[in-house]
Amino acid sequence: MSDNFIQFHRAWIGDEEEQEVLAALRSGWLTTGERTRKFEAEFARYAGARYAVGLNSCTAGLFLSLKAFGIGKGDEVITTPMTFAATANVILHAGAKPVFVDINPDDLNINTAKIEEAVTPGTRAVMPVHFRGVPCNMDVILSIAEKHNLIVIEDAAHAIESVYKNRKTGSIGNTTCFSFYPNKNITTGEGGMVTTDNEGIASKIRILSNHGLSRDALMRYMPSGQPLYEVLEPGYKFNMFDLQAALGLHQLSKIETFWKRRRQITHKYNTAFEKLPHFTVPADVNEGKNAYHLYVLLLNRDTLGIDRDQLLTELKKAGIGSSVHFKALHLHKYYRETFGLVPEDFPVATDVSGRIFSLPLYPRLTDEEVERVISTVMKILQKHAK
Repeated sequence: MSDNFIQFHRAWIGDEEEQEVLAALRSGWLTTGERTRKFEAEFARYAGARYAVGLNSCTAGLFLSLKAFGIGKGDEVITTPMTFAATANVILHAGAKPVFVDINPDDLNINTAKIEEAVTPGTRAVMPVHFRGVPCNMDVILSIAEKHNLIVIEDAAHAIESVYKNRKTGSIGNTTCFSFYPNKNITTGEGGMVTTDNEGIASKIRILSNHGLSRDALMRYMPSGQPLYEVLEPGYKFNMFDLQAALGLHQLSKIETFWKRRRQITHKYNTAFEKLPHFTVPADVNEGKNAYHLYVLLLNRDTLGIDRDQLLTELKKAGIGSSVHFKALHLHKYYRETFGLVPEDFPVATDVSGRIFSLPLYPRLTDEEVERVISTVMKILQKHAK
């Protein structure tokens, strides 16, 4: 890769993370241990939740949340089509059926006005996705959930820092699932976390994440531990381990610094793009806090002589990394063919899917790189404006 290429994302790992990883390596304890427990406790405090369970991914958190609440065959889970495949895949892996609801045209989150009409006798849960880091309308979702006795499992992969009105993401739904994938707002390389105020659910998720055993390695092998264990149920191998937590401990301590820089870059982009006829900038939060995980734009086709894919090709040729978040799930082969879905089923998500793209947004971007991204986009617009 050219040194002049601005990558779509670069993680910011400092000396503190490196030293903590070395200390973990030298300790001789590499699996789930004291560093994982410390990271869980600190993350729970940050999220305003009573319990946090470290896992190997946000995907595992979503899946284990479904399993912990007994959601499976014959059940339905309402979610958005405008998300990564993992959100709906875990519903299928649990044995349930994903039921999509179209999105808002302004903030691109699930359209809460359409959720209740999707509720059936088989509906067991709602899985909202806080897209880009903008919180969904949780008041409406919680009201519907209470009315129909539904579980709320939040996909907060984009939303570690988000606040809905005065409530921190991680303290609202029955469970909330976070991602520490390399391109997320903080990273453990791979990894995730589930937060909840329900002690029983937290315990169930912890047991399921470690083969269904009654004791994990820390409880068996430390001097105060007991070597014998019981298999309580057939579980999975989804636990976080101390090398991941070593990164997470110091990433979490920098989260506000990272957030302020992403907000600053977002404001620079908005100043450049929000008044142009060629783009629509999705809405920000009205009340609360945006995590600023992604910077996305919607291309207005009527004003340009190129489509979204051509624009991305020209950005790449000019040395700018970009991405698409997302092609809506109902447009993908598996979901289209399995559930007989057509583009017209979710017209807003279908329209957005063909126009949306993401520009680089991460703390390691320099001001010079941000200006280069902006100037490159502007040159492409000038070249192809109608």
